[in-house]
Amino acid sequence: MNIVGRRNWYFLLSLAIILPGILSMLFLGFRLGIDFQGGDQYNLTFKQPVQASTVQKEMDKFNVEATTQQAGPTSVIVTTKPLGVKEETTVRADLFKVFPVDGGKSSYAQVGPTIAKELVVGAGALILIASILIVAYLTIRFNYKFAICAILALLHDVFVLTGVYSILGKIFNSPLGEINTLFVTAALTVIGFSVHDTIVIFDRIRENLRQASRLSFEQNVNLSIIQSLARSLNTSMTVVFVLIALFLISPQSIKGFTLALLIGIISGTYSSIFNASPLLVVWRRLDPR
Repeated sequence: MNIVGRRNWYFLLSLAIILPGILSMLFLGFRLGIDFQGGDQYNLTFKQPVQASTVQKEMDKFNVEATTQQAGPTSVIVTTKPLGVKEETTVRADLFKVFPVDGGKSSYAQVGPTIAKELVVGAGALILIASILIVAYLTIRFNYKFAICAILALLHDVFVLTGVYSILGKIFNSPLGEINTLFVTAALTVIGFSVHDTIVIFDRIRENLRQASRLSFEQNVNLSIIQSLARSLNTSMTVVFVLIALFLISPQSIKGFTLALLIGIISGTYSSIFNASPLLVVWRRLDPR
């Protein structure tokens, strides 16, 4: 199996997956959740089953940019733009009047624009700090070329994940594509998993290079990938199976989080095998030193 020899095909496949997402992010942006956009959120629990579409029709009367999603047979989550006290009181009174709302089990949350902005900055800082620490560790553990190739593979996973969510949220207008704090949690988890898998292959490459061998650098890298392939796939597939089951049975409120993990784990496994290590070969050819 010559994975490194066919690296250009794998690079093209990655580009074909990433490019639509990049275009969507550039021209359409993201569907931001209440955490990052600010607004009001009602977690409504009813005394009998109510469809989210029915609640959505009622909310449309107020022109408050409401988004309604089903959270269970008798639960609905309603998110609106930031409302004034009078407007919020009117909306809440109407919902309690029209629908059989269980006031004791329902809740209300509000996030202002300032807090939302702080959350966006904080999320970006977390991802940046994680990336810097990863580069520092890999530079010490291996060398800077390995670190940069790992970060490029990591960027591949981030672009795949964010691109898919931009398309889901803006083109398909799906609640699954909402960017919120759970999405950031999933993204950080994916970053850790992706680099973890890449390090295993890099470590195998280093061990094979230390042994007296007549194999070229490219052949050593390809051998290392094949030797680590079964381990990487076995580890990833067990996680993927669990995430698929969780996605199918989980409530609507965490389906987006589960989907982000599922996309990220699959992308991270792919990039570790077909992108990170072949990039070392490309770099070696450009700079034999």
